Amino acid sequence: MTPDLRKKENLHIVFWLIKDFAWIMDFHTLGVSMAIPTILLSVWLTYKSFSVKSDFFHNLAVTCWIAGNSIWMWGEFFYNDGTRAYAIPAFVAGLSVLGIYYISDFFKSKPIKKPHQ
Repeated sequence: MTPDLRKKENLHIVFWLIKDFAWIMDFHTLGVSMAIPTILLSVWLTYKSFSVKSDFFHNLAVTCWIAGNSIWMWGEFFYNDGTRAYAIPAFVAGLSVLGIYYISDFFKSKPIKKPHQ
């Protein structure tokens, strides 16, 4: 990972933490305004990590997770927690992406035993 990419990844974490802090403190404007750069930077990091399979799958899962997290936050702020059901597919997608990665990695690393003839 390049130093520039690492800086962006660290900045992404700062944005994410501020977004979640704003959510828990019920700071609507700050929470929504931080969700946008958090998601955009996550998408960018996912795109930039495409050539490294492990990084790509993990970044894609994080992007799904942050999207679901932001939908849920938006619902708590403006819709009396009425968007939680819409957030679930994003969380499931993130977990599925990681499941696919780890299952494929598990089977790729296991040598296929041939029966003795």
